[in-house]
Amino acid sequence: MLPGFLNEIFKSQSYDPDNFFLIAGPCVVEGEELVMEVADKVSAICKRLAIPYVFKASYRKANRTSAGSFTGIGDDNGLSLIKKVGDTFRLPTTSDIHAHDEAAMAAAYIDILQIPAFLCRQTDLLVAAAQTGRIVNVKKGQFLSGPSMKFAVDKIRKAGNDKVMLTERGNTFGYQDLVVDYRNIPWMQEHQAPVIMDCTHALQQPNQVSGVTGGNPQLIGTIAKAAIATGADGLFIETHPNPAVAKSDGANMLQLDRLEDLLVQLLRLRKAVTGPR
Repeated sequence: MLPGFLNEIFKSQSYDPDNFFLIAGPCVVEGEELVMEVADKVSAICKRLAIPYVFKASYRKANRTSAGSFTGIGDDNGLSLIKKVGDTFRLPTTSDIHAHDEAAMAAAYIDILQIPAFLCRQTDLLVAAAQTGRIVNVKKGQFLSGPSMKFAVDKIRKAGNDKVMLTERGNTFGYQDLVVDYRNIPWMQEHQAPVIMDCTHALQQPNQVSGVTGGNPQLIGTIAKAAIATGADGLFIETHPNPAVAKSDGANMLQLDRLEDLLVQLLRLRKAVTGPR
């Protein structure tokens, strides 16, 4: 069952409370046409499957390998389009913030503030996010274990906000790869927070000499199925109609027309794992 703060943001949706929830959308706001298309199609899929859905897109990409990489269309433009998606399709929305002075700005537009994995130990950022009163989703650092994420949770709760979630996205393996330790899902659930599996960023191959992050999107289904089998409360999947032309993380995103089949498989697996209720 979802905690009260998630039930509140999903109140406009009809969904099966025994299902996992989904955070999905393109990596970054490239323009209005893209975000509206993705939100329209994913929300329709989730309605059919009774999956609670949060729309995700970054209004700005602050962590890029190359200085020449696309970072966004401007903070105000990006956030305004995310809000338009939420208002149009009656969806909760999320985006990542990168510094403490972005928290209040972003909170005026979105429902969930996402803390990037590289920044999960930044106290000022966590406290500023907590003080907005919004839900705070902290991605586990690639350099941390699940149990050690208790300190990030504590910082948010001590700032007066109990609405915290945690996201697993793999651990650094060598210089240019990541691996997922699925023990982190139940370990982080011990912090009394919903735990999400980031099925796309867990497949990144960062620090490529080309200046563009690589990935293994063909394994998104494998990562997602293992997460559901291990009891993840939610899934994070970046998706795009044509990842080959995406302006950010094209090497990791799931092609949009493949999402529904994957979700159907995952719902079957969820029922097999949890049994009748």
